[in-house]
Amino acid sequence: MFTGIVEELGEVVAIENLGDSSRFRLRGPVVTEDAKHGDSIAVNGVCLTVVDTADGEFTADVMAETLNRSSLGALAPGSRVNLERPMALGGRLGGHLVQGHVDGTGTLVERTPAEHWELVKVALPAALSRYVVEKGSITVDGVSLTVVDAGDDYFTISLIPTTLALTTLGIKKVGDPVNLEVDVLAKYVERLLGRGSDDLRDLDDIKEMDR
Repeated sequence: MFTGIVEELGEVVAIENLGDSSRFRLRGPVVTEDAKHGDSIAVNGVCLTVVDTADGEFTADVMAETLNRSSLGALAPGSRVNLERPMALGGRLGGHLVQGHVDGTGTLVERTPAEHWELVKVALPAALSRYVVEKGSITVDGVSLTVVDAGDDYFTISLIPTTLALTTLGIKKVGDPVNLEVDVLAKYVERLLGRGSDDLRDLDDIKEMDR
């Protein structure tokens, strides 16, 4: 589980094509200082498992499913990436609950600079738009952000100087893809509401059988 508060702006060192998967080597001295084999690190919001670490770098295997559902397949050596270690139990939850399970990709379609911040518009698949609400939370390339405006096929976010300086969102260009993870609580609520009446009837039937 992550919080969407990026710890480090890392870099892709090398990518080895393994046919139906790829092995990434990434540089991240901060996130690797206590990392070991089997640990998780979020890369642009995608939860990856550490294979090994050495000299401030780590490797991770990326399966076809992940390459198909995220923007990691578009990365190349030299690409900058947002890195975050899992949250520690008992620590502060600075962003919101983030699983590192990407729901889909969006496209950065507009950047509007202001004096001290920037408004960014992101197009997203229609299937995800119902989970995005004004003032709600969304994860964009692993960054926990508050939605300013939510439309049928887009949303906007405001980026403060810290986010612009310390994450890849400061260097993304119009037309670039971004990984999106919607609030998992919204998906659970939708699932429960859709099945709620049937489940309650099932529970009543079980109670009757137990009597």
